[in-house]
Amino acid sequence: MSGIIAAGSLTAFPNVTANTQTEDSQPFDEAFSRAVDLGNQIADGDDKADLWDIADGLLAGAVQYWLYTRQPCGDARCEDCLAIGTAEARMAELRRLVEQLSEESQYFHAPTDSNVGRA
Repeated sequence: MSGIIAAGSLTAFPNVTANTQTEDSQPFDEAFSRAVDLGNQIADGDDKADLWDIADGLLAGAVQYWLYTRQPCGDARCEDCLAIGTAEARMAELRRLVEQLSEESQYFHAPTDSNVGRA
């Protein structure tokens, strides 16, 4: 799959780098930027890198970390943990978040999507 991006330019998000972050940046922005930078570094370091494998690995790590941070505290009356109190509830929240972040991405719709009209 790495042949889809022009040779010598495996950078998926060329305008997003950790170096552009300021001291005022929120943790979300820093984590987002570093994840993109890491994917680009891995891809740039291996001409034969499969971009889908890199992206899947980044996603697997992000999901692992997200699930780790969403473990309920153990207090059945904790209002903060209501939405994540069971494995099923955590999965529902994760799906909701993935859908939201996907739809907000500039890469959600592609001109090569099979459902794009063609004249």
